Amino acid sequence: MSRIGNKTIFIPKNVQLELKDNSVMVKGPLGSLSQSIDPEIKVNIKDNQISITRPSDQKRHKSLHGTTRAQIASMVKGVSEGYKMNLELIGVGFKSILQGNVLDLSIGFSHNIMFQLPKEVKIKTEIPKGGNPTIYLECIDKQLLGQIGAKIRGFRKPEPYKGKGIKYSTEIIRKKAGKTAAAKK
Repeated sequence: MSRIGNKTIFIPKNVQLELKDNSVMVKGPLGSLSQSIDPEIKVNIKDNQISITRPSDQKRHKSLHGTTRAQIASMVKGVSEGYKMNLELIGVGFKSILQGNVLDLSIGFSHNIMFQLPKEVKIKTEIPKGGNPTIYLECIDKQLLGQIGAKIRGFRKPEPYKGKGIKYSTEIIRKKAGKTAAAKK
């Protein structure tokens, strides 16, 4: 049995959920999101709680059961609280500048990288004194935020010797010793 799919989702008071055909529409104070779901998976709303049921124990139904529940739960949280992600630029001369909805990254290449952001993502850049430049991302869609964060990080992933690159603020980089450690043995 799917343990995730069997959990109920509590709907906050400021969130409205609407079912139409094979799609779920969630509206809240931060915006609205919609997601199409498989017609075989049933979504039930009762007393401000959402429960997801599947027709059988087939492998396909089991996987859709948990996935559908997780997607609806992240939509409910997104429209009520939102999601945030922070990225740090580590390296000498690395910086990020926001020009409208375009992120200008100077990360050690011969040219700057210009990255066009979707309008759903709110962004803020900051260069604190004595600290690393930071990019703050906010969005109500968890999936879109993860894709944008991964795309920005992918421009210059942190390397394991000096740790230079773009990393998530919660990420811990395990550094390798390098050549000098082998010579000292």
